[in-house]
Amino acid sequence: MPERQQLPESPNNDRALKARYRRIIQFAALALAQSWWFELFLPQIGLGRISAKTRIRRFQKLARKFHDLALDLGGLMIKAGQFLSTRLDVLPKEITQELEGLQDEVAPVEFAYVAAQIERELGLPVDKAFASFDADPIAAASLGQAHRARLNPAISETLGRDEVVVKVLRPGIEQIVAVDLKALRKVGGWLSKVKLVSRRADAPALVEEFATTSLQEIDYLNEAANLERFANNFASDIRVKTPSVVWDRSSRRVLTLSDVTAIKITDIDALDASGIDPNAVAAELARITFEQFFVHGFFHADPHPGNILVNPEINDDRTDFSLTFIDFGMMGEISDDLRQNLQRFIFAVVARDARGWITSVERLGVLLPSADTVDLERAIGELFDRFGGVAVGEIAQTDPREIRDFALRFNELVQALPFQLPENFLLLIRTISVISGVTSALNRDFNMWDAVDPFARTLLNGGGNSTLKTVGREFSNIAGSLIRLPQRLEALANRIDRGELVTRNPELEKRVRSLDGSIKRTTSAIIFATLFISGLVLRQNADELGNWLLIGSALPLLHAVGFGRLR
Repeated sequence: MPERQQLPESPNNDRALKARYRRIIQFAALALAQSWWFELFLPQIGLGRISAKTRIRRFQKLARKFHDLALDLGGLMIKAGQFLSTRLDVLPKEITQELEGLQDEVAPVEFAYVAAQIERELGLPVDKAFASFDADPIAAASLGQAHRARLNPAISETLGRDEVVVKVLRPGIEQIVAVDLKALRKVGGWLSKVKLVSRRADAPALVEEFATTSLQEIDYLNEAANLERFANNFASDIRVKTPSVVWDRSSRRVLTLSDVTAIKITDIDALDASGIDPNAVAAELARITFEQFFVHGFFHADPHPGNILVNPEINDDRTDFSLTFIDFGMMGEISDDLRQNLQRFIFAVVARDARGWITSVERLGVLLPSADTVDLERAIGELFDRFGGVAVGEIAQTDPREIRDFALRFNELVQALPFQLPENFLLLIRTISVISGVTSALNRDFNMWDAVDPFARTLLNGGGNSTLKTVGREFSNIAGSLIRLPQRLEALANRIDRGELVTRNPELEKRVRSLDGSIKRTTSAIIFATLFISGLVLRQNADELGNWLLIGSALPLLHAVGFGRLR
């Protein structure tokens, strides 16, 4: 252990930070120059076919280069890659697919730096702050690393535990994050001036969204507050557990938590050996997830399998279980208005009410009021009729021709719809995607509809807060077909009043399109129907991204018809 007057400083220096900034900027500048040449200049001089022919290969190569750059630089760039891999509304699938496997695992910091960080933060040498401390980390990520330790008797007697996990922020990570965000803001400013990008996304706003999340993750006091808020939300739920914060050994850069080591949720063999039914675990995880969204409006936004543990418990001579959630650095929050509209959405999905679904996504702000929803309602109705309640195993046996026909009929429709993403929606979609993957890993035939129905009935019967009761009563009044008919008539009347009623001749439109001689490229648009349809098409071609798109479609339940496979 270094003596206090010889504590090592951060392994970063000004020269290294400047070089890091230059590498990020140079990579972005070259990528933008290449995109300008192929996507803007060549089409202008009549060479658009060359651009189209090489597009997929270029995108994949660009994504691989960024993947390598992120792994080399570490820090926030790995997080940036993970963030970009979820932006199907902004980036081509060839890029997001290459970034999906970017892992947040890096070489650990030397123990001398970790010990110095702990001493600076706690004001005590490691051997005084803890009875024992394992120098080898149990996990090392781009922002910090975790070590096992034991508390001193004086503290452990008070808390009733001595085994803990100590998370230590990587020394100098704040400077790295500042440099990375400075570079990303610069790139975001460039992108805001490119019409091809700016008409699809607000790049500076995306950077700020990413910056907010990243800055929260490097403040362990914020993570501790998140943990305790989450724990309070589920204080009366015996199925949900969290670690306890050891405040006497925690600070902004050091977080000490009770050791809650248990079975990783996707370790099927360990669950079976403990007498725990994986399908029951999947159902409980789904129920807890819905409660986070629709009751508390505060959810764990990084629920990958390593962050959810299963604890075997013996109740009445039979094996039961509880779920322990860890790592609360990334959390999502849903406003009251958004939560009410999500509740309306879940009721519409459970009722297989296409008109209610349209109304709910309009209220959510995803589908803009200018959208022509007549054909969309018909598409969603057919979607409910055909795939509502169908499990993954049944989908795998569906005739590919049926899926292809369905996709082709509605693909052009959903591409043309105007949409936008409300605040915090991407975190919510990402969370649902991960949870769906976990439940499918536990049981490939697990059907999220089965988990949603009892949850919705609880809300309808008065469960939850007053908002849920109000929305539940509203759903009861509109669920029946006799009431949906007047709603449709009223919607039609409103469309006539606004001059939005149009007549369509599909055959004529088909001939006009054939004369035009162009077929629109299938995109992975973020609205629910687009994700679903695009995922089905990709899946039949054994494309792994298809599973991801199927998972993310129709937040939070339409996507969860059982689609999703853990990557």
